[in-house]
Amino acid sequence: MAPQHRVRRVFSVSRELLTKSREAALAAVQLFNNPLITFKSETFIVLMVIAWTYLLHAHYRQKGIEYRYFRMANQRRVFDKTRSGAHKHWELERCVNCDASPLDRDTANNLRFLIGIRHEIEHQMTTRLDDSLSAKFQACCLNYNHYVKDLFGGQYGIDRHLSFSLQFSSISREQLQHLPSPESLPSHIQAYIEGFEAPLSDDEYKSPRYAYRVLHVAKTANRKGQADRVIEFVPADSALAEEVNKSYVLIKETERPKHLPKGVVGMMHDEGYAGFSISDHTILWKELDGKNSSKGWGVEVQRQWYWYDRWIEIVRKHCSDNSEKYSAA
Repeated sequence: MAPQHRVRRVFSVSRELLTKSREAALAAVQLFNNPLITFKSETFIVLMVIAWTYLLHAHYRQKGIEYRYFRMANQRRVFDKTRSGAHKHWELERCVNCDASPLDRDTANNLRFLIGIRHEIEHQMTTRLDDSLSAKFQACCLNYNHYVKDLFGGQYGIDRHLSFSLQFSSISREQLQHLPSPESLPSHIQAYIEGFEAPLSDDEYKSPRYAYRVLHVAKTANRKGQADRVIEFVPADSALAEEVNKSYVLIKETERPKHLPKGVVGMMHDEGYAGFSISDHTILWKELDGKNSSKGWGVEVQRQWYWYDRWIEIVRKHCSDNSEKYSAA
């Protein structure tokens, strides 16, 4: 094939992949925002995985990076193929882990998280994911729009095709109380999330490219005739943002502190219950069935059990009720 024809072929394939990628991303967002769709999270994740896969395939194709699986035989590439004879292309995880990947660390973390969630839900029915994972979904969309423009040009951005989703009612305090908590997630999803996020540094966990968290505050225009937007973005390092975080937070996704048994016992010692030992702690959680995940007192991460602050309160009350036993060292 002549060089000029090869260049045209590369450009044509890259453009076709990019077109499919954008369509998948737009479909993911439109379906997620459709009030008639109840299978939101699962559909969104599958379509965005497809969108990102095609996007990175288009990038690698344009850069001349081989993204088909192959093995070397007599210094020649022998490409892996499906039963029907098609080439086997890299899946998204392989694209993200490639040394030539253009993605930053936090965007890669976001995609690895969603890939893991997809693995957890692809073989079984799952519910109650939409609100609990919304920050990850929002980051995924913003990251995609950033990279499709950064890699191929601003004209390929999808932000101009989308607008903020409208709703028929405001969020009441009663509704806030019924938003899903981590304990309400299916146990295998909760365990996956805890296991994935435990090794992340604070900077990685708080990065908006990993999870984009937004605070909605009811606000009216300052004067008549002034344009008023439903959502306003305030710089994270501004005085207003700092004040909001301190005093007016209504909805906030947080990672709950986790404690090892040794740490729990150490806290009791610091509070004057020097006689409370690891053995006493073990006896207590066994009596109360403390590791029953339905109680929400702790979580198992990579075969290690961690206790939440709610468990600390139970241990503290136990020590207080038995102060004569535990106060003596």
